[in-house]
Amino acid sequence: MTIGIDIRPLMDEYYSGVSEYTVNLLFAIFQQDKKNNYKLFYNSYHDVSARIPKFNFPGVKTIKLDYPNKILNYCLFKIFKLPKIDKKIGGADIFWLPNFNFIALSENCRKIVTVHDLSFLRYPHYFSRRHNFWQKNINVKKLLRSADKIISVSDNTRLDVCELCRVSPKKIKTIYSGISAKYRLIDAADPYRQEVKKKYQLPDKFMLFLGTIEPRKNIEGIIEAYKYFRGNEHSDLIHFAGQAEVKNNIIKLVIAGRPGWGYKSVYERARASKYSRDIIFTDYISDEDKPYLYNLAMMFIYPSFYEGFGFPPLEAAACGTPSIASNCSSLPEIMGNAAILVDPFNISDIAHAMANLAYDINLRASLSQAGLERAKQFSWEKCAREVIEMFEKLEK
Repeated sequence: MTIGIDIRPLMDEYYSGVSEYTVNLLFAIFQQDKKNNYKLFYNSYHDVSARIPKFNFPGVKTIKLDYPNKILNYCLFKIFKLPKIDKKIGGADIFWLPNFNFIALSENCRKIVTVHDLSFLRYPHYFSRRHNFWQKNINVKKLLRSADKIISVSDNTRLDVCELCRVSPKKIKTIYSGISAKYRLIDAADPYRQEVKKKYQLPDKFMLFLGTIEPRKNIEGIIEAYKYFRGNEHSDLIHFAGQAEVKNNIIKLVIAGRPGWGYKSVYERARASKYSRDIIFTDYISDEDKPYLYNLAMMFIYPSFYEGFGFPPLEAAACGTPSIASNCSSLPEIMGNAAILVDPFNISDIAHAMANLAYDINLRASLSQAGLERAKQFSWEKCAREVIEMFEKLEK
């Protein structure tokens, strides 16, 4: 059997959720599957080959087309339904899109689409006009209805697909994403820990947010909750008897990640804060540094308004870092009892969770252990096995 795969997410200069999903899952699939052939398709008028990982596996071939992307997407694919990509790459029985994109396939080529989330349908105001224009032109609902099978990365996403796109649940299978083995407990004696600390000018004690700086992530809510937390350090937020940690250093707030759409209001909110000097922005964090950043953090804060899966809090859990996450969308499903779940719209709720983790040593220890156990349930190897099984069942 020959399987075509759209690897256009791997053309991104900086990898994030979808591109991380695609590259990690592909390596896991190719390491396991020695029976099927894979043809990996991407398109660019320019040379972006340096960004494409080298998949040096038997039966795996990478094929590049050279159309200008706007012409291919908005003219050829959308209007003329050409070229038929399965034929263009030399034939494929199944074609898999790891994310939504423009595509044209032959009628006899079966199609699988991965859905990471439908936040742009449920909360379009969290996205730029350009992003919403792109999604509208792809016509996601039509794309999903035409798919033979759909992979949802969580049950929450599966329910959204059924509700918002009117797709039969029989067509959808939840296959949880994995997390890389690089996210792990790192020994305090590891010399690179101090290098990372120095590189990003990190304080001794800090709570961490890591992700793209955009409205959906509720970073302004984190900044407001931090102000409330700092302003009430000696009053109603602290309610422990005998277990409170002695406060000997200021706990600062580190916001790590690349600016996305709508980032300016986040910086403005931070500058306006009474505690602006203790709010640190690091910008983009390299892949090799992320595990160290999680390990250095006292706690991880992720009260996002909506997530289809939510990699960061699970990555933090794998590093033994206790987390605060939203009590909505997929995060309760993914994190289970391995995080303090808060109402993302309730600043006081977030601030109290910050205080609970900051000053209760036992709570931090128990959440750290629960996180390590929870993270073991999510692996790319398991995810790959289930995707390969879907390929083989669909081929029959």
